[in-house]
Amino acid sequence: MAATEQNLKLHLGIAEQGKLLALKGKHQAALEHYREALRLAVSSRSPEVFFRHYTQCVMESLELSGELDSVLRYCNEAEQHYQQLSSALALVRRDRAENLQRRGCILLRQHQLACAMASFEQALQLVAPDPLPLAHELTGWHRRGLTIGSRQLGDAQQRHQYFIVRKALVDPARAIPLPPAHRQGARAAIPF
Repeated sequence: MAATEQNLKLHLGIAEQGKLLALKGKHQAALEHYREALRLAVSSRSPEVFFRHYTQCVMESLELSGELDSVLRYCNEAEQHYQQLSSALALVRRDRAENLQRRGCILLRQHQLACAMASFEQALQLVAPDPLPLAHELTGWHRRGLTIGSRQLGDAQQRHQYFIVRKALVDPARAIPLPPAHRQGARAAIPF
């Protein structure tokens, strides 16, 4: 097996183990795995799709473990990055819209309704006429004067498959746990 294929199998497996941990609610351990998968993907110059996917996994575990300020900081930094890009690619617009949608969800959880709705509206404009069902539903509720509490938001996130780490999409056979000695150093590898 070639080195690049071994690196790919390794970071995919470590990320898969992180997903298994996240599904059990063990988000801190999941984060260690995701960060190591990110470090390996970057150091082996794997395609950007892996970096983007593992970053989404990190954001989900941070959100689900209540580290909302960290997620919001990342979303704001990502938005600044997107504003500087001059790309007309649909994929870039979609990524930016999904980032704005995540930002809106975090702002809702932080009871910043007006800012959350502005973020959702901006996300919807970026992908129009394509749907962004969660943002569409939440802005619709707001327009009708309905309250969006944490439970309603969580239910809508599940219904619209907002979270990409789902049992049906995880393959336990591919999972590779980090060695115990390796886990302590993983936190410093990626700065979120």
